[in-house]
Amino acid sequence: MKIESRLAQIGSVQEPVTGAVNFPIYHATAFRHPRLGQSTGFDYIRSQSPTRKVLEEAAAELESGDRGYACSSGMAALHTIFGLFSQGDHLLVSLDLYGGTYRLLEQIMSRYGVTASYIDTNDMEGLERLRKPNTKAILIETPTNPLMMITDLEAVSEWAKQHGLLVIVDNTLLTPFFQRPLELGADIVIHSASKYLGGHNDVLAGLIMAKGQELCDQLSFLHNSIGAVLGPQDCYMLMRGMKTLALRMERHQYNAVRMAEFLQEHPLVEQVYYPALPTHPGYEIQQRQASGNTGIFSFKMREAAMIEPILRHIKLIAFAESLGGVESLMTYPAVQTHADIPEEIRRRVGVDDRLLRLSVGIEHIEDLIADLAQAFEAADKEIH
Repeated sequence: MKIESRLAQIGSVQEPVTGAVNFPIYHATAFRHPRLGQSTGFDYIRSQSPTRKVLEEAAAELESGDRGYACSSGMAALHTIFGLFSQGDHLLVSLDLYGGTYRLLEQIMSRYGVTASYIDTNDMEGLERLRKPNTKAILIETPTNPLMMITDLEAVSEWAKQHGLLVIVDNTLLTPFFQRPLELGADIVIHSASKYLGGHNDVLAGLIMAKGQELCDQLSFLHNSIGAVLGPQDCYMLMRGMKTLALRMERHQYNAVRMAEFLQEHPLVEQVYYPALPTHPGYEIQQRQASGNTGIFSFKMREAAMIEPILRHIKLIAFAESLGGVESLMTYPAVQTHADIPEEIRRRVGVDDRLLRLSVGIEHIEDLIADLAQAFEAADKEIH
C-alpha cells in the first residue's frame, strides 16, 4: 500500500467494537486486570495506552521500524535516546545543529559525563579523525537546521556499522513521506512531531522509531522508566495531523521551491540554502536518498540592517519560532532557535546576523511572494 493511503488510514480500522473511523481517545490512567496474573495489555498509562499504541504502531510502520515511541516533545524523545549512553561515552554530532539539541548535550548530558564532538557528518575523514575508542553513536540532522546541509546516510551508516556505532537520524524536516533513514542504514529515527507530522502548530510531541529487538527493548525500558510519554489527547491530535501529511508536504515543497527561486534572484539576497536548488552543495545526495524536499529553508541578506525592518513589515508571514505548520513562519536563528550555540560556532557554520529561516506554509504562493516582496521593499526604503 502506498504511503498516502497508509497515512490517511491511521487508526481507521482498529476499533473493533463500534467500528469508529477515528480511533477513540482513552483518557484512563489505569486499566482493570481480569484476574490476578492477567492483563489486557494495558496496566498504567505511562507504560502504554490504547490511543498511544495505535500512534506508535503507525509511526513505526511509516518509518520501516520495528517499534515506535511517542514522547511529550522532540526534546523528550532525544533525552530518552540519550539514556542509552553512560558516563564516559562520546558522540559524533552534526555541526549545523538545532540549538535545543546543543543545549541538551552541553548543559545537561555533559554533567553525566557524556561528551560530543561536532562535525560536518559528510566529512568521512573528519569523522574518522574524531572517532575515539569510547565513541558510541553518531547523531545526524539531514537536512540540518538552518543551513540545510545534507548527509549521505548510506555512506555514513556503512562507516558507522564498521565501527559498531549507533546511527541516530533526526528526520523532522523531511518526514517519512520524503525520506526514511532506517531504510538507508540508520538504527534510530527521531522526530519533533510538533512540526510537519502534527502540521498545525497545535500539538507538542516527539517520536522515536527504531529497528532491532535488543535496541527496541532498551528504548522501551527507557521510555517507560523516564516517563516522558505522550498523553492520549495529544496522540489523537498527532494522528489527525498525520492523516493529511502527504497533501501538506507536497504543497509545502511546491511553495518552498517557488519562494526559494524568487529569493535566489532577488538583488537584496546574498544566498539561499535549500537542497531543492541545483546550486545547493547537497543537491545530488538529496536527489538520491529522498523523494522530495522540505518546506523550510534559510537565506542570507546582503545587509544585517535589513533584518529588523523585514521582520517588522511582514504581514501574512508571521515572525515566530517553530516550523512545519500550515501557516508560514519566519525565524531569526541567531537570536531564537540557535541562541544557545556559542557565537563563534554559529558564525563558523554560517548562522550569523544576516540569516533568516523561512518555514513556508500552504498559503497561495503568490500571496507569500507578494508579502515578502513588500517587506523587502519597505525595509530597503527605510535603511537607505
